[in-house]
Amino acid sequence: MSNAPDRFEAVVLPDGVKKIEFVVDEQYPTWAQFKIEREDHTLGNLLRMQLLRDDNVNFVGYRIPHPLEHHFILRVQSKKLEEGKLGPVESFIQAIEDLQSDFALLEERMKKQFEIHASMNVPYHRR
Repeated sequence: MSNAPDRFEAVVLPDGVKKIEFVVDEQYPTWAQFKIEREDHTLGNLLRMQLLRDDNVNFVGYRIPHPLEHHFILRVQSKKLEEGKLGPVESFIQAIEDLQSDFALLEERMKKQFEIHASMNVPYHRR
């Protein structure tokens, strides 16, 4: 008998729980905080690295409050809000779209390589 939580709790979103929750801070319009449910360091670090590529982002950090809690908190600070500059929410959305296109390109390249390998009639060997 174990007191460990069920493994499905780490990936299955419960009824009534939003995948992404945005917390507004009226005092600091250049800051945004996102609570992302049922994800871990894999997505947290990907989003952090993608957001750091944005010239309009000053700071990005994420934390997982507790190992048994299956969400992370992502904080984004953009540069001064000016005409034509992205705010933290827009930078977050852009980072997600950029990651989606990166993964689509990766999928396309992997399929092409698998097709090339299959056409060579070379058996796959595990070591």
